[in-house]
Amino acid sequence: MNAQTFRDLHAGASLLVLANAWDGASAAVVQHAGAPAVATTSAGVAWSCGWPDGDRLPVAEMLAAIRRIARVVTVPLTVDIEEGCSDDPAQVADFVSSLVDTGVAGINIEDGSKAPTSLADKLRAIRARLGGRDLFINARTDVYLRGMASGDAAVEETLRRAGLYREAGADGMFVPGIAALDDIRRVATALRPMPLNVMLVPGLPSREELFGAGARRLSAGIALSLEAYATAGRMAAEFLGTKPKDIGYGTLNGLLAG
Repeated sequence: MNAQTFRDLHAGASLLVLANAWDGASAAVVQHAGAPAVATTSAGVAWSCGWPDGDRLPVAEMLAAIRRIARVVTVPLTVDIEEGCSDDPAQVADFVSSLVDTGVAGINIEDGSKAPTSLADKLRAIRARLGGRDLFINARTDVYLRGMASGDAAVEETLRRAGLYREAGADGMFVPGIAALDDIRRVATALRPMPLNVMLVPGLPSREELFGAGARRLSAGIALSLEAYATAGRMAAEFLGTKPKDIGYGTLNGLLAG
């Protein structure tokens, strides 16, 4: 499915809800559940390949994982590539070009803890490498998720970065961790017509409230993948007759640290 189809989903009469998948089977299940598009969770993809989250998954393994997902998906597919698997804009652009060759309609690419100019450079390199090929690029900023600022300062820093990323070629803005309805409204209003993507976190307003405040996309993030592994752990303990152990983000990352 092409990027324009995916782009149009952000302009519907209700919130675009994405239940993030992590491998071919989970993507097929999400699509079977009626999803209009399939998004990946970078943490879940890394875990499914035996690596911890946090830009540790080798680019060749991520590409192979996405190809397996793309094989079974017929709705638009958008892929979370963390920081692009490289600090080199040219290498990031080559990787993204390979993803587009597999039929990917969109990507998420984040600034993480790096300077915003680093992501802007990557965005420009991606657009130049793609030429006329279309791709919905969702630029993610971790201002809220990493607690870089709070209150008005968080809104202002998010919008400052959004301006850089939009100028560099981003189509949408992903702000994981933002949860206060007033902050969401202020960011979404200032971004228009660029769609705001929020992530499922405790205390997040209802879908109707999010849409009314201007958000246009809601992602599950790691929620489904983490619950799947936690459930497998509980069932394994029951079968083995051992004491169940909590499986959280840090635990799972630690188990896969190698």
